[in-house]
Amino acid sequence: MSLKPLKDRVLISYVEEAEVSAGGIYIPDAAKEKPQRGKVEAVGADVTEVAVGNEVLFGKYSGDKFKMDSQELLIVKVEDILAVVE
Repeated sequence: MSLKPLKDRVLISYVEEAEVSAGGIYIPDAAKEKPQRGKVEAVGADVTEVAVGNEVLFGKYSGDKFKMDSQELLIVKVEDILAVVE
């Protein structure tokens, strides 16, 4: 199944954060926060600011989260995207 966001929406998959901190300390899943970084999987017809494949930063409480095929995804309005990672 594939999804096509409508109008000014963007479909984002989360980018996994490191399991070990920079100091070498293991971070358990319960202590991890949801990442605020992800990869653009699909864009709506009105979106010109980002493209499929871009890595983006978004607000902590932005969009609607859901699971599809055991992958956690997020749909946000393009205005909720803070920056493109280059």
